[in-house]
Amino acid sequence: MTDLERHSYDVLVIGAGGAGLRAAVEARESGLRVAIICKSLFGKAHTVMAEGGAAASMGNVNEKDSWMVHFRDTMRGGKFLSHFRMAELHAKEAPDRIWELETWGALFDRTKEGKISQRNFGGHEYPRLAHVGDRTGLELIRTMQQKIVALQQKDGRETGDMESGIKVFAELTITDILKENGKVSGAYGYWRETGAEVLFEAPAVVIATGGVGKTFKITSNSWEGTGDGHALALKAGANLVDMEFLQFHPTGMVWPPSVRGILVTESVRGEGGVLTNSLGERFMFKYIPEVFKDKYADNEAEADRWYVDQDNNRRPPELLPRDEVARAINTEVKSGRGSEHGGVFLDVSKRISAEIIKKRLPSMWHQFYELAGVDITKEAMEVGPTCHYV
Repeated sequence: MTDLERHSYDVLVIGAGGAGLRAAVEARESGLRVAIICKSLFGKAHTVMAEGGAAASMGNVNEKDSWMVHFRDTMRGGKFLSHFRMAELHAKEAPDRIWELETWGALFDRTKEGKISQRNFGGHEYPRLAHVGDRTGLELIRTMQQKIVALQQKDGRETGDMESGIKVFAELTITDILKENGKVSGAYGYWRETGAEVLFEAPAVVIATGGVGKTFKITSNSWEGTGDGHALALKAGANLVDMEFLQFHPTGMVWPPSVRGILVTESVRGEGGVLTNSLGERFMFKYIPEVFKDKYADNEAEADRWYVDQDNNRRPPELLPRDEVARAINTEVKSGRGSEHGGVFLDVSKRISAEIIKKRLPSMWHQFYELAGVDITKEAMEVGPTCHYV
C-alpha cells in the first residue's frame, strides 16, 4: 500500500472560480495558510461564462442608478423570493468589488469620459453591467489568477518559498469533507491523473465548486459542473436550500448539435439584438408579465425609440429577466413557431454595424462564424434556452 499524501492548511478552498479565488485572497490577506483545490486546470472555471458583464450600480452611464434601484430590480426579477438581505448586500457592495478588481489589474471597457463602461442587460432598469467586450468572465478569472500569483510572489520574497502561504492543487477532485468530534477537520480526494489519494487537514473548508449544469443535456457548463459541492455538503450534514432555483439562460446555440447549449451572451440583446420566431414575428411583446408592464414597451415603435432615448421610452421586452425570456422562447418553439432546429432567431445585424459588432461582441462573432458558419454581422443566430447557473 502506498503512503497517503498529506497536507495541512488553515483554510481549504474547494473550487477555483471567481468565488473560490476571492475567498482564498481574503483568507491569505488575513494571515492564514490557504490551499486552493481545482478540479480542472487552474483558470478553467464557469466564471468565464459570465461573458456580458458584472452588475454594479456605479452610475457611470446613467447617474439615476443607485444601489436601491439595483436592489429593487433584483427582488422584482426574483419574484420577491430572493433572500432580501443577500440582495441588499449584493446591490450595496457590487461597485466596491468592481473597483477592487480594477485596482488588481482588470481592464474594463471605458466611456468617453474614461469611466468604467456599463451596458444594458435583462432585468436591469439602467445600464449597469461593467464589461470587457463580451469576454468579461475571462478577464475576471485572469485578474484573480494574477492576484493569487502576486500574493505568492510576496510570500516568496518574504520566506523564499512562493507556495508557503497559498498553494493551488490543480486537477484534483475532492470526494469527502472530513469531520472530527462533529466539526469539520479537512477533506479527502484524489489526483485525477494517477488516482493517488490525498488528505487535507484544515479546520475551515470553503465550498465554491459551482453548479450542477452538466446534469442537464443542454447546458453552457463544461464537464466539471456536476454538483460536487452540493454532494460534499450534504454528505457532511449541511442543509441545502433553494435547490429548485436553476437559471436557464434564454440564449444558447442550437445548431449544429455538437455546440448545442454553448452560451450566446445576453449582451447581444443588450446591444440591440431582437428575437423573432419562424413567422418573422417579434414575439416578446406577448410575454410581458403584469409586474413589468410599467417598465417594458408593448410595441415595436417604442421599443426601438428606447435605444436613442431611454429616459422617455420603456425598455424592449427582449431585456426582460432571463426566466421570462427563456419561458417565452420555449413556448414559441412548443407552439410550432420555432426555427428549423428547435430555437428562435436572434438578430443584432439590423441594429448596429458590422464594425461595432466585431468591437463589442468579438467572441460571439468568432463563435458563430467558426462553429456554425454564421456571420452575425449579416444574418440572425439560432438560439434557445440552456442551463446556465445555480
